[in-house]
Amino acid sequence: MKRIAIQGTLGSYHDIAAHKYFEGEEIELICCATFEDVFAAVKKDSKTIGMLAIENTIAGSLLHNNELLRQSGTQIIGEYKLRISHSFVCLPDEDWNDLTEVNSHPIALMQCREFLAQHPKMKVVEAEDTALSAEIIKRENLKGHAAICSKAAAERYGMKVLQEGIETNKHNFTRFLVVADPWQVDEIRRHPHPETNKASMVFTLPHTEGSLSQVLSILSFYSINLTKIQSLPIIGREWEYQFYVDVVFDNLLRYKQSIAAITPLTKELKILGEYADGKSNI
Repeated sequence: MKRIAIQGTLGSYHDIAAHKYFEGEEIELICCATFEDVFAAVKKDSKTIGMLAIENTIAGSLLHNNELLRQSGTQIIGEYKLRISHSFVCLPDEDWNDLTEVNSHPIALMQCREFLAQHPKMKVVEAEDTALSAEIIKRENLKGHAAICSKAAAERYGMKVLQEGIETNKHNFTRFLVVADPWQVDEIRRHPHPETNKASMVFTLPHTEGSLSQVLSILSFYSINLTKIQSLPIIGREWEYQFYVDVVFDNLLRYKQSIAAITPLTKELKILGEYADGKSNI
């Protein structure tokens, strides 16, 4: 049985993504309040696997998670892209006219902005987690409260679904990373192991003209496709940045050659993981 540390509670999107990624395998979830707790769980037990959201097609990157990943020393072993569909739920014996407040995670609330604008009299309250919002409302029998969460969470906690698919943009996907202790990677990877064709890395560059364009030109020369580049300022070093980069490739040797070629041009280059490009679920 695999032990998977996730942020959030049972019924959360992290829960759904974990079961989708490890479909057909027996897993035990470790529910964590924060992403820091996810990495702490992996550090405490090297056989524990972490799963964390890293970016959303609407909300963008979770910048803090990039930094947590870099500092953790864990290695990315896979990814899963989950279609996010939000539901508006309440207690079983209540209906639209009874509701005065809606609770959910701030990103979920942001993704349902148009729906919420249609209900201006409803107070919007940010919460720790989508599924936890539903659980608390049911457990404490909070009359007049609604939650925005997955349909799976509503079913788990016995909540009534008043409306499904309330997200503003239907092309709403969240990309989740699967991370593990580097010493456990070979043992943990799914079998048969899918072909490695994607990598994530982080590096800094000297504060000189054209330093980034040189790196990008080399990656292009080796036919390495850049799918994401995210810059974050380095605290305490004015106007210097770390670059988080995702690349995909169809030739592992050329990828290795490109890394060897850009290494002398970068500072503190670190490969965060080499894994298979996760396909989007519809």
